[in-house]
Amino acid sequence: MYKLLYKDRLKCIAMKCEESGVENKMSTIMTIKKRDIDTPEKRGKYTLSVIGCGRMGLPTACLFAEAGFRVIGVDLNQRIVNLVKRGKAPFIEPGLDTLIKRHVKDGSLTATNNLKEAASASDVITFIVPTPVDQKKKPDYSHVEKACKEVGMGLRSGCLVIFESTLGPGITEALVKETLENTSGLKAGRDFGLAYSPIRATSGRVLHDIATYARVVGAVNEQSLRCASLILGTIVKGGIVKVRDIKTAEAVKLFENVYRDINIALANELANLCEKARIDFIEVQKAANTQPHCHLLFPGIVSGHIPTDPYLLLEEAENINAKLRMVMLARKINDEVLGHALHLTKDAIRSCGKTMRRAKVAVLGVSYRPNVKESRGSLVKDLVKILGKKVASVHVHDPFFSYRELMELDYPAQRTLARAIEGVDCLLIAVGHDRFKRLNLGRIKFLVRKPAAIVDFGHVIDPVKAEKAGFVYRGLGRGVWTR
Repeated sequence: MYKLLYKDRLKCIAMKCEESGVENKMSTIMTIKKRDIDTPEKRGKYTLSVIGCGRMGLPTACLFAEAGFRVIGVDLNQRIVNLVKRGKAPFIEPGLDTLIKRHVKDGSLTATNNLKEAASASDVITFIVPTPVDQKKKPDYSHVEKACKEVGMGLRSGCLVIFESTLGPGITEALVKETLENTSGLKAGRDFGLAYSPIRATSGRVLHDIATYARVVGAVNEQSLRCASLILGTIVKGGIVKVRDIKTAEAVKLFENVYRDINIALANELANLCEKARIDFIEVQKAANTQPHCHLLFPGIVSGHIPTDPYLLLEEAENINAKLRMVMLARKINDEVLGHALHLTKDAIRSCGKTMRRAKVAVLGVSYRPNVKESRGSLVKDLVKILGKKVASVHVHDPFFSYRELMELDYPAQRTLARAIEGVDCLLIAVGHDRFKRLNLGRIKFLVRKPAAIVDFGHVIDPVKAEKAGFVYRGLGRGVWTR
């Protein structure tokens, strides 16, 4: 049983703030020097709130607690709050469970759903809230605005606000700054510090990425930039990259993601060529990338934040009458990959002498990228829905998810890989998990309904080996199939 109950911890934080004379008064965080926070003991004088305890927010909160700060994790999801209060991680992320348990137990990490209360007790407030797009591909900043209004009601003079969510260029100052100022009655750059520093991390390695990747920081003024850099520098060992203003920092994150989206679109276009020209894209890629200045990516279904983030940039580009033709084209190309997956599946099934209408298909993998247990942002759900309307039945299996978890995600799941592929006409590998590279085709061929097909979007099955095992093979960019 933990030493302190949750409410006692919040009271303890409040008492410490009151003892130091900062409760409802001006915070001194904006005047700190490096020597003031160069040890965990010194950092323990300051309270930091993380607004949004999702896949990026909770690991960030834990890293700040590990660095010595008193940390309040804030989330509107009561389930997340309750789990953190019990010292448990609400999702799987390597190393996270250990950190949460340690710092909830020692009292340095608390959790609440009260944004105003957390803000009023904090010297530093960092936001990591969702910034999705709606069905019309327009940015939805409602989570941002709501969080800023709540925080603004508790914001104290002298505090530092660091925004870390992905935003369109200009949104921090147009929405975040304005909302905080209007709600609190304070002025950014005068009464409180304001900085923007986008997170660079990937699910499955968040703690490692936050700690080791360089962190870009922009701010409303020099004092905010200096203070934010010092605070972030306590958890970031990869270095701080200071840029001239917030808008520049916002552009950095979006340009990074657009760069990747465009390069995947190029790979998808070249993969399409390879299929028609009887060339194996993967072989070309390996050979071409031996040239130091060539970095061909894998073609495939684009998932995660990559399909949505370009629209944050496109929205702001439209507002200033700037045309981003390549960005729009890349999105169009990558959005068409799901249709191409359906085309390859249909072609493979027909080559087996069967029809789509009567075919049974097993889809392997639902994660948004290989080797992680994370389905948010995965377009496999869309692929399964499309297939479900075209074929007799669809079975789904992913070794990173339990049968129950897949069912809760509304997938037509099977309990085991064997049951998922038993009697199917087509095996569609949607995600390239390493475990799928070890599939025993010799055993699988006795479970499927022969002749059967393999459609490989994960680049894990060798075309020659698949055909030798008796399968009809189709793979994205793998134009060397013979059947």
